[in-house]
Amino acid sequence: MKNNNFAVIMAGGVGSRFWPLSTTSYPKQFHDILGTGRTFLQQTFDRLVKIIPQDQIYVVTLDEYVDLTLEQLPKLSSEQVIAEPMGMNTAPCNLYAAMLINEKNPEARIVVAPSDHVILDEKVFIEKLNFALEESAKEEKLITLGIQPTRPDTGYGYIQFIEDEENDSELKKVKTFTEKPGIELAEVFYKSGEFLWNAGIFIWHVQTILKSFKENLPDMYDSFKTIKKMLSSSEGIEEMRRVYGTVQFISIDNGIMEKAENVYVIPSSFGWSDLGTWKSLYENSEKDKQKNIKRGKPILTYNTKNSLIYTSQNKAVIVDGLENYIVVDTENALLICPMDKDQTIKTFVSDLKLNKGEQFT
Repeated sequence: MKNNNFAVIMAGGVGSRFWPLSTTSYPKQFHDILGTGRTFLQQTFDRLVKIIPQDQIYVVTLDEYVDLTLEQLPKLSSEQVIAEPMGMNTAPCNLYAAMLINEKNPEARIVVAPSDHVILDEKVFIEKLNFALEESAKEEKLITLGIQPTRPDTGYGYIQFIEDEENDSELKKVKTFTEKPGIELAEVFYKSGEFLWNAGIFIWHVQTILKSFKENLPDMYDSFKTIKKMLSSSEGIEEMRRVYGTVQFISIDNGIMEKAENVYVIPSSFGWSDLGTWKSLYENSEKDKQKNIKRGKPILTYNTKNSLIYTSQNKAVIVDGLENYIVVDTENALLICPMDKDQTIKTFVSDLKLNKGEQFT
C-alpha cells in the first residue's frame, strides 16, 4: 500500500541566541547541545522516521549547510535536501517544498517540523501527528500542534482556539495568532485557558497548502509557478534559484496561518521546548544541588548557584561568586551574561558583527 506521508524538516536558521556555540558556519541544529549523542537535526529525523518513510523526509536548509546535513543524515539522498540560495523566512521554503513534493505525489500529506526542538514524550507526539495526518486527508484543513502552556512565557507565540461544547474532537478551530506578548498579556493568555503555545509544527495535505498559498500569497505563488521545469531537475533548481530572492520575505505564520480561514489546532502536551535560548536549556536540564548546570570538563564552581556553565574546550573553567548567570566558553568566544538577559544575546551578536566583523559570529 502506498504511503502518502511526507515530512519537511526546516533546518536553515542560525540560532544566534545560542551564540557563541551556535555560529553562522555551524548553527545550533547541527550541535549535540543536550549531550545525548545525537544533534537536534538527527533527533528530529529519528522521531519523524517512525511514521514517515525515510526516502520521503526532506530537509530544507541553506546552500552552505547541505554537506553538513548529508554528513549528519547519511540515510538521505542529496535529492532530499532542498537547498535555499538565501534565507527568506519560512513561507517561501514551505511553498518550495510543497511544490517539489507535489511532483512526487499529489496526494501527499506533509508534516512540517523545525529541526531544533526538544520533545520528551515521543509516543504522544507520534499519536498527535498520526491523528493530524488522518484529519488532513479528510478535509481542506491547515493543522498545527499547540502546546498546553505551563507558565506565562513571553518567549513563545500564542494560538487562541474556539472550544466547541457540542464537539469534543481533539481538533479545535483557531481564532487568533499572537506574536510573542509582553508579560502582562502572557499572564492573561495563560489564565484564560483559551491559548496554546505556537510550536511551529504543521500538518496539511499538499493540495490544501498549495491552494492556500494561491489565495493568501498570490504573488509568491505566481512567481514560483513561472518555473516550467520539474523542481527535481537541475534545470528546475536553477530556475528556482533565479526566482527565490525576488519573492516576499515572510513567515508561514504571517503569510498563511494568520490569514487562512481553515486553520485548526490540536492541544498537545508531549514535553516540548523549542530550546531557543541558553535560559531554556537551563530550564529543561537536570541541575546539581546548587541548581547549576555544568557541561564540559573540567568545571569547578564556588559560591555559584542557579547558573549554566558550558565549555566546548579542553581547559579548566573555574567560576566563583555568580548567581543566575550564563557562562559559555568556545574556541572563538567567551560569553558571560545574566540569565534574565538571554534574549539580548541576539543583539550582542549583531553588535559584534558590526564592530568586529563576522569571524566571531
